[in-house]
Amino acid sequence: MIEVRVLIVEDEPLIAEDIATALINNDFTVSAIVYSKDDALAELKNNPPDLVVLDINLNGGEEGIEIAKVINEKYFLPFVYLTSYSDKLTLIHAKNTEPAGYIVKPFSDAGLFAAMEIAVYNHAQKSKLRFPELNDDVINRHLPSPLSEREFGVVQLIYNGKTNNQIAEDLFISINTVKAHIKNIHQKLDADSRSTLIARLRKLMTN
Repeated sequence: MIEVRVLIVEDEPLIAEDIATALINNDFTVSAIVYSKDDALAELKNNPPDLVVLDINLNGGEEGIEIAKVINEKYFLPFVYLTSYSDKLTLIHAKNTEPAGYIVKPFSDAGLFAAMEIAVYNHAQKSKLRFPELNDDVINRHLPSPLSEREFGVVQLIYNGKTNNQIAEDLFISINTVKAHIKNIHQKLDADSRSTLIARLRKLMTN
């Protein structure tokens, strides 16, 4: 997949479908929709997304908080809370898990899209404190087919949390050209999603 892949964890099917439609109409794709903690944990393990939209109150409890803790402990992925609750206690519990965003229902498509973009970007900036900056010489030494200068430029923008549309705007190229570059990059780095691409880059930079 070339777009940012989003896992939707929401126990109200109609709301989950609304979220999916809003994301698909923008610069995202949906990796899965799940309605419970167990299914969410299975998706995180077997089909890792790039970003998670997470309802706090699943099935009458704060299972979303529990899922967030697992994400932080095992996966280092950005997640955005989507909830009907904005009381002080819920906010305290939510803040303690350091989400990349917090949206109160009902949401607008524009508000959801903005929160997703900000979440991806902020998580990338947070990652810079934990992982080294990219270096094309270091990366290309490990690749049978090295990245071109343009491909490395695209890689840097992905690593810095830019979506496909933002990359197209930054480089003054079409979205189809961006997708073609990303397809080549995935092949060269043996990646099938943004999350696996970033993980591969981090590994190459720390070897």
